[in-house]
Amino acid sequence: MLWHPYTQMKHASRLPKMVAGNGVMMELEDGRKLIDGISSWWSVIHGYNHPVLNAALAKQAGKFAHVMLGGLTHEPALQLAEALVRITPAGLNHVFFSDSGSIGVEVALKTAIQHWKNLGHLGKTKIVSLKNGYHGDTFKAMEVSDDSDFSRAFADVLHRGYIVDIPPGGFDATAADVQPAVDQLEQLFSSNSERIAAFIVEPIVQCAGGFHIYSPLYLQAARELCNKYNVLLIFDEVATGFGRTGKLFAAEHAGVTPDIMVVGKALTAGYVGHAATLSTDAVFNSFLGADYEKALMHGPTFMANALACTVALKSIELIEQNDYLSKITQINAIINREFDTISSPHIAGKRSIGAIGVIEVKDATTLSGFKAFAMDEGVWLRPIGKVLYLMPPYIIEPDELISIINLMRKWINRST
Repeated sequence: MLWHPYTQMKHASRLPKMVAGNGVMMELEDGRKLIDGISSWWSVIHGYNHPVLNAALAKQAGKFAHVMLGGLTHEPALQLAEALVRITPAGLNHVFFSDSGSIGVEVALKTAIQHWKNLGHLGKTKIVSLKNGYHGDTFKAMEVSDDSDFSRAFADVLHRGYIVDIPPGGFDATAADVQPAVDQLEQLFSSNSERIAAFIVEPIVQCAGGFHIYSPLYLQAARELCNKYNVLLIFDEVATGFGRTGKLFAAEHAGVTPDIMVVGKALTAGYVGHAATLSTDAVFNSFLGADYEKALMHGPTFMANALACTVALKSIELIEQNDYLSKITQINAIINREFDTISSPHIAGKRSIGAIGVIEVKDATTLSGFKAFAMDEGVWLRPIGKVLYLMPPYIIEPDELISIINLMRKWINRST
């Protein structure tokens, strides 16, 4: 029996089976066709069965599908590393590949801790993260995520660091709005900098933790404080990267470069699991030495998989050649326009940025039964807790996007 994620299998029923996909449409075995409103966990940014991506994969498969990166290299890996250095914030000049976002975060955290050890600061092992943050399901990633259903079963064995408040006020918060959170961060740093290795955040938007959006001013202040107190700044852009927030990377909203940045999900457009952890020269150089003592001793078998690197390169090419950031601006305009027409006493808040739209309700029971309702109406959406959200493929047409939002409106009106 197939064991599904985040599922109590004792009560699991027979799940719908997808048999084909084309563009934004998913075709199920029972004949239903659904508009994918969440890009298959935020990764399928070009839609399904994209002919350009299919052709790139087939061409590379005709050469070789995979070869170990240990002791060998290959052109797709070299080209993708070069492309990522080019498109990410200036100064992220070194790329370490892995096979999932969680592992990319593990690499980032291991890198941060060993960086300080290599420089002789043996006590700097603690990580600071934001309340409600989610960074993955592996152990170190769980340790820097806020306590939740994702990690509660392991709470007694996790060695957590420090959790600080997310600044209030949303994206447009003023400096005064974010100052209490900045002060809290500085107080923590000033009292514990000899123990703190890094501060990890999902820049601008916390996704799986509730889709909280916060100000770029906080990231700018965090960058200054990390410099002041000798703490590395890590941006987890696994969910926010490749255009999702309206910029190619969320870091661009703040105009800062982290010391380490993780990308995944949309990196390969949903075709193959892959991730990358990028670092600055200062971080990379701390691992250079005469022997293995200072080397980063990590090496996923499928890191820099040739098929994954090939499709990632072609995905980046599609984003750039087809002006996807303009498409995302149009998506955001439609979301904001349509959300303005939705009201209900059940709604606690509405928010959007880039190709993300969120309606938060006051009580999670308001969304009970929504997924089945949406499928019957021809839409694939999966609420998270009290949050009903959409993160569609960037190729979605305006009428398709509006039909998704109309479905959300219909449910909320029905619940009122």
